[in-house]
Amino acid sequence: MIRVRTRGGGRPTREEAEALTRRLLDSARSTFARKGIANASMEEIAAELGISKHTLYRRYPNRQALLEAVVERDLVRFRKTLAEAAGQGDAPLAALRDVAFRYFRFGTDRDYSAFYLSVTAEAVFSLPLRERLAVWSSAALEPIVQAIISAQAAGLVVPGPAIEICHVLIDLLEGANNRVRLGLSESPDAADSLRLFESRWAIFQTAMRPGSNRPLDV
Repeated sequence: MIRVRTRGGGRPTREEAEALTRRLLDSARSTFARKGIANASMEEIAAELGISKHTLYRRYPNRQALLEAVVERDLVRFRKTLAEAAGQGDAPLAALRDVAFRYFRFGTDRDYSAFYLSVTAEAVFSLPLRERLAVWSSAALEPIVQAIISAQAAGLVVPGPAIEICHVLIDLLEGANNRVRLGLSESPDAADSLRLFESRWAIFQTAMRPGSNRPLDV
């Protein structure tokens, strides 16, 4: 159980409130990943933190609002990390490679990926969750799509819908991520993970190099 300390009596300070929010969202993400969205109760999440359920409900009126807050915080972090990679001033193809590598690094984090794999699995049986997942995914991938568009404008990536090219890249990276998450790569060290990424990036470059295939007509 996570105990949250505040001053004795009175309202918590802004720092204490922000610390509680971080711990609350961390605990909620962990509980959602472990039990699934539908099976995680607000009461259980409050108990994990050592706070009353009324404190939790004052911040988030229901489980959906709490889930949205967890995802929104992760999306902000994710997009910021990818946007920073895209804004390093590299040539367009190098920038796309850097953005892809940041995506790969995020995906190899087991705590991070456990939550989103849980959400994806549950979305198969929930249309509302599937619709929200589509919105979240579109927002998360937008920095990659923009990097692809820049590389296309420079004549370094085959013409075609950038989102479809993005999906090809993500499919390659997710396959590599799964090998790392599940310990299927021969050596789980950082050097091996980098080699795994580079092998997928090489495949993407070969497949999406202008003149190497026909433009996508999707």
